[in-house]
Amino acid sequence: MGPTDQEREIIRRIFDFDEHGTTQMFDDVMENPVSKYTDPGHLQREIEVLFRQFPIAIAHRSQLANPGDFLTHGETGVPILVTRTEGGHLKAFLNVCRHRGATLESEPCGNARRFSCPYHAWTYDLDGALRGLPQPVGFDSVDRAGAGLVELPVFDHFGLIWVVPSPRHEPIDIDAWFAPLEENLGGLNLGEHHLFRSWTLHRDMNWRILLEGFQESYHFCSAHRHTACSSYLDNQSVWTDLYPHVRHSVPLPRVLEYRDQPEDTWDYRSNFMDQNYVFPANFAQVMTDHVYIHTVIPTGVDSCVFQCMMLTPEEPATEKAERHYQKNFDVVRVVFDEDFAIGEGIQQGLATGANQHFTFGRYECGLHLGQRSIDAALAGELRL
Repeated sequence: MGPTDQEREIIRRIFDFDEHGTTQMFDDVMENPVSKYTDPGHLQREIEVLFRQFPIAIAHRSQLANPGDFLTHGETGVPILVTRTEGGHLKAFLNVCRHRGATLESEPCGNARRFSCPYHAWTYDLDGALRGLPQPVGFDSVDRAGAGLVELPVFDHFGLIWVVPSPRHEPIDIDAWFAPLEENLGGLNLGEHHLFRSWTLHRDMNWRILLEGFQESYHFCSAHRHTACSSYLDNQSVWTDLYPHVRHSVPLPRVLEYRDQPEDTWDYRSNFMDQNYVFPANFAQVMTDHVYIHTVIPTGVDSCVFQCMMLTPEEPATEKAERHYQKNFDVVRVVFDEDFAIGEGIQQGLATGANQHFTFGRYECGLHLGQRSIDAALAGELRL
């Protein structure tokens, strides 16, 4: 299958940038107040809106493949329990007993038919219904039908498990929410991929500092001089506005070889790192033969958690394939460590007062577009 119309246009733009020695640019720089990175009140608003009202990817479909499979997640600050029911349906709940609020399930994952609270043994099934409690005579007036676990919106889309970390009563059109990304992510069959590696890191920086490192490629040949720099054309990315999401296409040098070849022979994926910002806190980073799913979540005004899943088209069947993917995993860890060290240095500098604002350059387009989406959500102009 040849490139899509959008991908053809991206490749043509790379040719144009190379021919004219330019790149994609906004009309002017943007000044972003440092208070957005330091003000606890602003962070609280971000948490209340971005991390309570929008879907966050927390797992791969394979982690909940069978009836009874469950996982827990607490990095958003909301204790979440996700289950695969006996009927094969996906359910998500607040991981909180309805009796007196104890954490219901403490294991990170497993397989179970029921969940029993460790405090007083109130028991719930995979659908969240209250199924039993010791000495029920003491609660004979309790409406058991209304004492089930509090449900959260949960979706399986692009092969990932997405949870909105607050209860919602109104319906959510999740297909419409992800529609702008369907062309470039829908055909990857990520749900059939193999979860090769996953890891979670806690870093000492505001979550936005880490997020913004994924939203521009201007830093590649300074921050990653001995790692990623030589793999890509320097600062010649294309950003496609998929509001509120963003597609960030980072070209490999060999794409220029297509200049004199018929468009039907072009292959987009083998010539780009395709970095998709999935608003508000996820990235689907599509490499030439594997995919990373990143999540950035604040844990404090000066701290965050970074989660990453590495997906391969299939489980490696040979030692050679295992070594190939492991090498890629090791390289990306080194590149991220370079980013994280700089990010934590930025965090230390915030307290000095050296800057009242950060300056987003004209060609740091992903920063402009990402900030626009965040501002719109915080202002109530963007809703799920």
